[in-house]
Amino acid sequence: MIQLNLTRPIAFFDLETTGVNVASDRIVEISILKISPDGTKEIKTKRINPTIPIPLQSSEIHGIYDKDVADEPTFKGIAKSLSDFLKNCDLAGYNSNKFDIPILVEEFLRAEIEFDISNRRFVDVQNIFHQMEQRTLKAAYKFYCGKEIINAHSAQADIEATYEIFLAQLEKYQGVEFEDKKGKKSIPVVNDIKALHDFTNINKNADLAGRIIFNDKNIEVFNFGKHTGKPVEQVLKEEPSYYAWMMNGDFPLYTKKVLTDIKLRMAFNR
Repeated sequence: MIQLNLTRPIAFFDLETTGVNVASDRIVEISILKISPDGTKEIKTKRINPTIPIPLQSSEIHGIYDKDVADEPTFKGIAKSLSDFLKNCDLAGYNSNKFDIPILVEEFLRAEIEFDISNRRFVDVQNIFHQMEQRTLKAAYKFYCGKEIINAHSAQADIEATYEIFLAQLEKYQGVEFEDKKGKKSIPVVNDIKALHDFTNINKNADLAGRIIFNDKNIEVFNFGKHTGKPVEQVLKEEPSYYAWMMNGDFPLYTKKVLTDIKLRMAFNR
């Protein structure tokens, strides 16, 4: 099996949650597979009391019901130890850029624990897969590893499968050429976390939910609604009330934090 080329630890993780709304749903289980540069592995799985009811439709998917987490700690109760465990780690997972990382950061913000993501690299195994093959986790495991996932939708089974898929991808796509939508050709799937970060982060997000992104001039622009494509600073100057509307709206806390940082930067640069 291929050995990861690491300069610092990388944590593959998977979440089971009360739902799929980044701003309002909560974690009910987290499983982390941490790989160190020397190749040693450590896996931790923990159920969490989300402090809100788990909808039946979610429980039917992951098999975790309210009674299963009633006596478990809240996220706030484990936030400090979890932050310490993930210290200096790059982050990886399956659909992690769009879902798992944003929800994890929301939980840390609610718990008032500093979890700096500014210097971390994110590798989304799903984005490698979707760009190279266009399928799902179950199909990916069958395609790359020739296996069926046992106990699918268990966080630990899913993340162990994700890690196996990732290693198989590195072997399968070694030296394989990729052509993007602009016709640019490259060999992007290499045993290098920074290169994989660049390849799997398809959108250059300023926040995590993709509400604010960087354009090709590296300027923050809105990526939704009536101001799509407009620079954030321009909108805040021309329509100051838009800031209050977003801060009072159903947007993720991290999106609001990024928006506030931009607003404060504008005030400082006056």
